[in-house]
Amino acid sequence: MQTVEANGASIPVIGLGTWELRGRACARLVEQALRLGYRHIDTAQMYENEREVGEGVRASGVKRSDVFVTTKVWTTHFAPNDLVRSTKESLVRLRMSEVDLLLLHWPNPQVPLEETLSGLAEARRLGLTRHVGVSNFTVALIEEAVAKSSEPLVCNQVEYHPYLEQNKVLAACRENGLALVAYSPVAKGRVKNAETLNRIGARYRKTAAQVCLRWLIQQDVIAIPRTSKIERLSENLEIFDFNLTDDEMSEIFAMGTRGGRIVDFGFAPKWD
Repeated sequence: MQTVEANGASIPVIGLGTWELRGRACARLVEQALRLGYRHIDTAQMYENEREVGEGVRASGVKRSDVFVTTKVWTTHFAPNDLVRSTKESLVRLRMSEVDLLLLHWPNPQVPLEETLSGLAEARRLGLTRHVGVSNFTVALIEEAVAKSSEPLVCNQVEYHPYLEQNKVLAACRENGLALVAYSPVAKGRVKNAETLNRIGARYRKTAAQVCLRWLIQQDVIAIPRTSKIERLSENLEIFDFNLTDDEMSEIFAMGTRGGRIVDFGFAPKWD
């Protein structure tokens, strides 16, 4: 599996997102994904499926050291002691001694970022996680976090797909040596109706979703598509046998607008 290197982390370019996956179905999908060749699994405290994700990893038979596991701390646990304690609870649920990447799930203006980052750094120093990073951070927040973190940050995980222009965030990540991890990379399935993606896909005998994922990884962006369908798991991996031309890349970039966001909450930061 191809990887993106960022501040000491080597992150597989395609992972399985597990938001909204629950129970046995979640464990089974994680297990199947790893058997098919996935090596990157993304979960979070807020998803309430860390236990099932851990079960899926164990059931797969793939060595734990070969799987890149990410979890995210929810915003109510951003006080430093609480962050460390809640991370330990995540590890108990996962039945793992460490995760590969621990992220702050959303910015929380109620707790000074410097304090939260000190908790994140402590989690890394204690060996609870190999790497640390952030999620849903704006350009200003990325710059503040990089300046105030005593440990290297390896990524910012944000919504990114052809409908959402993310040039500023992408540039800020690159300037600071962070990888960009794209969640909702196929716009929750909406890309399947995109004329541009279907037209390009026809040239390569690929689906619109496969073209979309290829477009992301050709930017050195990591994509974590979520699916509840086992047949879709293998489709999402079949993107390493073709290359988009510069013109095709540009055509897809042209689909993006700043208003193309799908995931937005009242507590979200003021987006770039």
